[in-house]
Amino acid sequence: MKYSFHPAAKQELFNTIEYYESCRNGLGIEFLIEFQKVIQRILHFPNAWGRLSKNTRRCLTNRFPYGIIYQILKNEIIIIAVMQLNRKPKYWKNRIK
Repeated sequence: MKYSFHPAAKQELFNTIEYYESCRNGLGIEFLIEFQKVIQRILHFPNAWGRLSKNTRRCLTNRFPYGIIYQILKNEIIIIAVMQLNRKPKYWKNRIK
């Protein structure tokens, strides 16, 4: 199975990496590594996490306060949002079809 990003989700990932890197040198890379681990969990077990809507699910990171919002479409995972958990919880809803 492969994955792709909603354009806004890709920008959120880059912004988050930049933010953590500005907090401490190397922390942005640590976030990216954690993000990649979450993506691998999603790819291996796409139906394992709770639904937020009919076709949308969320998998939480272990170390950072983020959730990866995604949809399963045929043989592809679409990353809808890289969501900071302390912010507006449903801001990403206008990204889904």
